[in-house]
Amino acid sequence: MTGPTGSPVRRAWVFLDTPRSDADPSWRFWAHVTGSRLAPARGDEGEFSTLLPERGEPWVKLQAVADGGGIHLDLDVDDVHEVADLAVGLGAGRVGAIGDSVVLLRSPGGFPFCLTTWRGQRGQAREGLSSILDQACLDVPRSRWEVETGFWSALTGWELRESDEPGFAFLARPPDIPLRVLFQLLGDADGPVRGHVDLACSDRAVDVARHVAAGATVVEERSFWTVMRDPVGRVYCLTDRSPRPPPGR
Repeated sequence: MTGPTGSPVRRAWVFLDTPRSDADPSWRFWAHVTGSRLAPARGDEGEFSTLLPERGEPWVKLQAVADGGGIHLDLDVDDVHEVADLAVGLGAGRVGAIGDSVVLLRSPGGFPFCLTTWRGQRGQAREGLSSILDQACLDVPRSRWEVETGFWSALTGWELRESDEPGFAFLARPPDIPLRVLFQLLGDADGPVRGHVDLACSDRAVDVARHVAAGATVVEERSFWTVMRDPVGRVYCLTDRSPRPPPGR
């Protein structure tokens, strides 16, 4: 079943996956810098939470994991098994399932994602925001670029577009999808697809200072973005992209 745009995806979420020993300081940092509240922990071991924005529906979730860490995507759909079959037909690998409401998969390049049952959430409030965590950037080695970007466009039904910055592309999301998916072409010839989150900032210098005051460190300054490291070592970027982008961006 597809939504009104013809895409099976009703909503997209990004998960910040953090080793359990680092989860508490990481969760508190991300709640602070995004101006969010932490939802009460849930799960058998309190391993899940959500960043609750001041206004509108959430789109960023948190998970404490046994080891590793990074990010993954959740795509809300009407029928997880139907869309999982589509994903596998497009080259994804099925990892497992949780009941009838969640299917765990990996993209052709090895990036983890879940298909989850849509619960009716829509939209995102951007009014008055000077920065917003609204982008998952998939870092793609050269040999995997065409297959990986083609997979995500085919699975979501969203048009793949070249970015203004060379070496980047993105999926043109519908207006009520809060999370943008960006692809960055790496210099690496091969390897697994990785990911990080980006924030759109109306004044990047101000946000760099604000994140540093909260415990982050600057890794590298670039022309359009600043690479940061949060207090527990997660790499992310603050960018000059507008917190209020035009439709399709």
